[in-house]
Amino acid sequence: MEFPQTQRWRLSVAPMMDWTDRHCRFFHRLLSQRTLLYTEMVNTGAVIHGDAHRHLRFNEEEHPVALQLGGSEPEDLAQAARIGAQWGYDEINLNCGCPSERVQRGAFGACLMKEPALVADCVKAMVDAVDVPVSVKHRIGIDQDESYSFVRDFVGQVSDAGCRVFSVHARNAWLQGLSPKENREIPPLRYELAYQLKREFPDLIISVNGGITTNAQITEHLNYADGVMVGRAAYHNPWLMSTWDSEFYGEALRALTREGIEEAMVAYMERAFKEDGCPWYAIARHMLGLYHGQRGARLWRQVWSNHKLKPLPPQEVLFIAREALRLGAEVPVDTREVI
Repeated sequence: MEFPQTQRWRLSVAPMMDWTDRHCRFFHRLLSQRTLLYTEMVNTGAVIHGDAHRHLRFNEEEHPVALQLGGSEPEDLAQAARIGAQWGYDEINLNCGCPSERVQRGAFGACLMKEPALVADCVKAMVDAVDVPVSVKHRIGIDQDESYSFVRDFVGQVSDAGCRVFSVHARNAWLQGLSPKENREIPPLRYELAYQLKREFPDLIISVNGGITTNAQITEHLNYADGVMVGRAAYHNPWLMSTWDSEFYGEALRALTREGIEEAMVAYMERAFKEDGCPWYAIARHMLGLYHGQRGARLWRQVWSNHKLKPLPPQEVLFIAREALRLGAEVPVDTREVI
């Protein structure tokens, strides 16, 4: 599905390890037809030397979908990008934002921000290898360096190599002393640095990421940047995405219901099992936030995550889950938490 380039990056769901696999992306696409979706980060070695089918396969319905690569060797990234483009991805993204020690040991992720010349070489190699856009996801700084000049010089040097799209996680990455989870919470958010990048580089596409959980926040950021990338909020409260096509792309409001989305996912579970033997519970885990904030949601989640129900077909689990939702919704509000 083709969309105007100027709108492609308006809203996106961040690449998230162990979460944004092809089943998760299929679910998210049911909720929004316009939002740009990203894969989990895939190491270049896995793309070049591993099981490409396992790492790169995606559903045709997922477009527009971007492949995020992890690596620091220009030749390897160029080869992996070429393979990704051949598989049909709409964009190739370079990870310069992950602070985990495992990623650092591979000499890529956030630590690459300390080597902008290397990142520029990587980006140029990728740009020369593919016809689809090449983007970079990065932080605003490393460790305790909170100067704007650090991220400005990084973006300037990398953009000179041909990158036009930057997803800016508006926190520093602390390479020592914090877990990946703490790196998403402890370094302060400084959106103004992302806004300043847009002012200084008006021809670049700047998307803001980090701590964004509501449509009101998205609207505010779009006053200063080209796009917004939402992470965990889209995963834990996916129904938020059901409003995005109408609110942020001017599309007619679709008559979506949570029940209809759930039924579509059950049909997808049956299809995935026929295609490659994928069990329904490997897919259901991604939709556990569907009824977030609704009465009966807790009991509904318990059904779809109940290991004792694994032998049942998903249609039967759907029936049990609907009964749990109905019963949970009928329980008086002040007694629901003690069930």
